[in-house]
Amino acid sequence: MNQFISNLRFSPAIAGAVAMIAAGLIFAVVNVAVQASTMTHGMASSSVAFWQYLIALAFSLPWLLRHGPTGLKTKQLSLHIVRVLLAAAGVQMWVLGLAHVPIWQAIALIMTSPFFVVAGAGLLLKERVDTGRWLAVAVGFAGGMIILAPWSDEFGIATLYPLAAAAFWASASLMTKRLTRTETADTVTVYLLLLLTPVNASVALIDGFQAPAAPVLAIVVAAGALTFLAQYVLARAYCSADAAYLQPFDHLKLPFNVLLGWIVFGFVPVGSMWLGATMIIAASLFIVRREMILEKLTAGTAAASESNAVP
Repeated sequence: MNQFISNLRFSPAIAGAVAMIAAGLIFAVVNVAVQASTMTHGMASSSVAFWQYLIALAFSLPWLLRHGPTGLKTKQLSLHIVRVLLAAAGVQMWVLGLAHVPIWQAIALIMTSPFFVVAGAGLLLKERVDTGRWLAVAVGFAGGMIILAPWSDEFGIATLYPLAAAAFWASASLMTKRLTRTETADTVTVYLLLLLTPVNASVALIDGFQAPAAPVLAIVVAAGALTFLAQYVLARAYCSADAAYLQPFDHLKLPFNVLLGWIVFGFVPVGSMWLGATMIIAASLFIVRREMILEKLTAGTAAASESNAVP
């Protein structure tokens, strides 16, 4: 029994799953802190985004100092800038959404991001997307429409902010995928951390820069520190296990956010949210499963070709 527990404790798969769940929980706390700063205390969302990521950058400086000199070598500076602009737009839309809509609705809509990635890969990067994945994209977006409920009296333009964040972050992911064909992971990360803060600062200045007052200062500092921690834990998860294996654990961020939103703000999700979220999760799991099957087929074909090539 002790041997079994020891093996379980140090299993990379278990470690990856635990890290992914922990990252989802930490991000849920961050979302509550951001929503408290904007919706409850009235701080401008652009200023909250600036301070949040500036503090996260401060915590990441030791890592940047280790990777900076080699990480800054690139022949794709323009693509790095475009990627950061897309990521910054996603951040701004996300924080703006948290300033206006209940956290359960925001987090459910942000889960449509993988469908934007699949659609963009097929339409923009000209990658082959089969009929099954297109159907999954359609089901996922239908789930998003159920959560948006544009036919209801409660629907407003602010409801679209989290969906816009999902689209911008998906675009940034596609740009990351393109960059990693020629750039190292260190280079991609360094440019994101270095350029995101000045872009956020520019938006905050245009919107009317605000420094956090005493009641909000602790909340914003906590949000920034936890943002860095969540990103680090998320990276540890992906270092321990495959992304496809980790995807179901990532979906646990939905109940975490719903629970914290109910405890802190009293937000109770409507019944249609659960239907829409179920469609989104089912469709995303189908896409993950499809990708795993295709990867196995590709690997099998490559292995067979190598075997036939051996005299």
